Amino acid sequence: MTFAVGGGRVRGAIRPSPVFLGIVALAVAGGVLAWTNGFEPLGRVGMFVLVIAGWIVSVCLHEFGHAYTAWKAGDRDVEMRGYLTLNPLKYTHPLLSIGMPLLFIAIGGLALPGGAVYLRTGGMDAATRRRISLAGPFVNAACAVALLAAVRAFGSLNHHGAFWTGLAFLAFLQITATILNLLPIPGFDGYGALEPSLSPSTRHTMQQIEPYGWLIFMALIFIPTLNHAFFDLIDQVFELSGISAVWSDIGNAFMRFWERV
Repeated sequence: MTFAVGGGRVRGAIRPSPVFLGIVALAVAGGVLAWTNGFEPLGRVGMFVLVIAGWIVSVCLHEFGHAYTAWKAGDRDVEMRGYLTLNPLKYTHPLLSIGMPLLFIAIGGLALPGGAVYLRTGGMDAATRRRISLAGPFVNAACAVALLAAVRAFGSLNHHGAFWTGLAFLAFLQITATILNLLPIPGFDGYGALEPSLSPSTRHTMQQIEPYGWLIFMALIFIPTLNHAFFDLIDQVFELSGISAVWSDIGNAFMRFWERV
């Protein structure tokens, strides 16, 4: 059975949840605190709230990108599961999907993949499955471009610097998430885009590895040479905007309000 997709159908299916809107409001509140209090303690709390809530918003948009693309391709289960409401509580294991990435951001500035949605893509052609996999990283890349454009156009270290460096660090996290998700590691979106081209036997083998994909990445990222190469790449991409990576470094340092800078 197929479903016609008209304007009313789209509006009825896509409805931002109160939870998502509350997180957006929290990010705005954090931004206001950072804007009005600068690098003072309350402003640093605001930076933390801005970055953390802003990151959750981007995770919701990332997963929405996957879900919406799958929905347009015929997977109606995403609507029943609530994935089109941008509610992070609808994800598989929300504590692990959201909580663990937030912990790594708070202690080390590493944007691990967050969120997890079940999609019915088995009967779709290879090109559609690739689009679904790449939709999430595309959202992160778009968020990075929008944030960096705002910082480049209006940002200043001397005026409301806490706010602008907080946004710069959030942009850094978006770039990190884009590149990280595109890695061809089982469980990551890059592998999802590559999977349709693999033989059935290779896909079966990779399915056994998929639950441990993020552990594989963590093991690799703790190798000093790979760690430096990865974050040097992030800084290089960040600086393509014309903004020094120092901005994101400042945001990363000062948003951890519990530490002395």
